[in-house]
Amino acid sequence: MRLLQPLLDADGKVKRWPKKAAERTAVLEYFAEWFEAGKYYAEMEVNAIIGLMQTVSDICVFRREFINAKMLERVG
Repeated sequence: MRLLQPLLDADGKVKRWPKKAAERTAVLEYFAEWFEAGKYYAEMEVNAIIGLMQTVSDICVFRREFINAKMLERVG
């Protein structure tokens, strides 16, 4: 949580995509708490959850990083 704190605004939303790998991992783990393991999510659902958790407005970056980290799997 120490790595994550400077990246969050007063509402607990991520305010910027970090450059450091450890901080990126912390952000992805923070977001992962909002997803249920093993559940299928449509892309729109993933976007909605990510949208609620950040103020950066580039949802695609977050979604792509989830996939690259193998925390989310693209189906189809």
